[in-house]
This record gives sequence, C-alpha cells and structure tokens, in this order.
Amino acid sequence: MSRTTPATAFLRRQGITFETLEYEYDPSVGKLGVHAAAAVGEPEERVFKTLMAEVDGKPVCAVIPVARELSMKKLAAAFSGRSAAMMKQPDAERITGYRLGGISPFGQRRVVPTVVAQEAESLPCILMNGGGRGIQVRLSVADALAAMKGRFADILVPQRMP
Repeated sequence: MSRTTPATAFLRRQGITFETLEYEYDPSVGKLGVHAAAAVGEPEERVFKTLMAEVDGKPVCAVIPVARELSMKKLAAAFSGRSAAMMKQPDAERITGYRLGGISPFGQRRVVPTVVAQEAESLPCILMNGGGRGIQVRLSVADALAAMKGRFADILVPQRMP
C-alpha cells in the first residue's frame, strides 16, 4: 500500500486515475529529478519536476522535464510579466505545504497559476512528484493538466546541440 499524501488525496478527490511509484529518496544526489527517473525506471523526458517561482512578485508554478532548465525570461512571458525569479525555499514550502524535494503541483495549500513545458503535450503519460520525497505519480498528460488547472507554455532554455 502506498503512502497517502495531500497530492494523492487531491487526485483521488478529483477522480483522476494515477499510479504511485515509490523509491529511495537520496538528498545527496546532485539532480534529484534525474535520480528519481532512474530509480523508477522511466525516461527523463517523461519525468517532470515542480518549480515554484515568482513573476513580477506573484507566485507561479512551472512543471518541466527533470533534465531540462527553466528559462526565467520565457516564464515571465508565459504569464505576461516582465521578470521572473525562483521562489525562496521557505516561501515555496509555506505556499505549497510541501518540503523541498517533495513539492507536487497537486494539492498545494494555495492554488497558483501553473504552466507545463509544452514538451509534455505529445507524451502519453507523465510522472511528477506525488507530494513527498521518494514518491512519484504517473498519470495521463490530459488528466495532469486538468487537475493542476494548468496550461502548456514554451518555458525551457533551448537545448544545445553537441
């Protein structure tokens, strides 16, 4: 039986079908999301991380692939703002109700505008933090977007060609 978190309870209340995957959380690894993808045996392109930021001083949520980088300029543009910055850890934890390393876009304490990297649009399913360290949820992209009341946006730093 998997653990119930505010995120999984939220998804159940919404009637969303999802699967919970648990793994050994290791805070010493450099890239937690990449580690999570490997730990649950999923390609990095399908595992997304939840980042809390501020656009023109207002909280927003960005959901991006774990191996990619968020563009602050594109994030600001996605919300018709002038500037964006990552939210400070204490603020992110207070607003979401989750600890860093376990922030989920589902069931946050405070509902904030959310964008998902447009790269998710073509995927059959997506994995995201399930509301706790070492917990991922797998669900359809359409269900994920509906549950978080999000929208797709071009928010990633372009990948460099080798």
